[in-house]
Amino acid sequence: MPFAITIVPIMPLRAEPSHRSEMVSQALFGECVETEPLTNEGWIKVRMQYDGYEGWVTAAHLETITLEEFNAPFTHIANQWAARLSVNDQPMYIPYGCMLKLDNPVWGNVKVVPESGIEVYKQPRSPKTSWHTIAHSFLNTGYLWGGKSVFGIDCSGFTQSVYKILGIPLLRDAYQQATQGELVSLIQEAKGGDLAFFDNEAGKITHVGIMLNDQQIIHSSGKVRIDPIDHQGIVNADTGLRTHNLRLIRRLF
Repeated sequence: MPFAITIVPIMPLRAEPSHRSEMVSQALFGECVETEPLTNEGWIKVRMQYDGYEGWVTAAHLETITLEEFNAPFTHIANQWAARLSVNDQPMYIPYGCMLKLDNPVWGNVKVVPESGIEVYKQPRSPKTSWHTIAHSFLNTGYLWGGKSVFGIDCSGFTQSVYKILGIPLLRDAYQQATQGELVSLIQEAKGGDLAFFDNEAGKITHVGIMLNDQQIIHSSGKVRIDPIDHQGIVNADTGLRTHNLRLIRRLF
């Protein structure tokens, strides 16, 4: 099955074909993947259509689709924390931000019928006026390594999810996202929506967040939160401790 679509609310992508293996990312309901052959244990290696990320998933989480369905555009979006639909006449709740291809509501042998909290997707005309509301929708979501939803999200999953709703593609990991957009030379020049990146002692970029302005940042660290930032990095608003060292700032809109 070379092309497939995710038919569970959140599908874990694992580093190895085992439920005990590290979760490296997730696919949300309606996301498409390219697949390799099924193993005897029911695992499939997949490549995400959206960002090219690879991992292992269980076959029960996918439905085979055609190339035409795979390449179809997103038409709808879940605009509530838990939107409701029916899948083969059974109820399902999917997380905020799921992008759906519903021009044809039948995916292989799966019939999808929106019920509540799902609307026609219209790419925002101006990201500059839309990103703030979208980013704040994730506030207080708990940090989850590999997570991409309002029920658990990591730092780069947060930035990618916000930008995806804006219609701006980002790569999956922080160090990959740091290669995109235009460099902002000084923090005083930062604008709301810019991406700020942070490194560890070895100089590797390990964290990313979204600048609210040149003095505040929204990011996933423990939970999605708002903290002060200066030219050195982030200071935790609750403890007063410096938590992340600023490396660079990038602008994509």
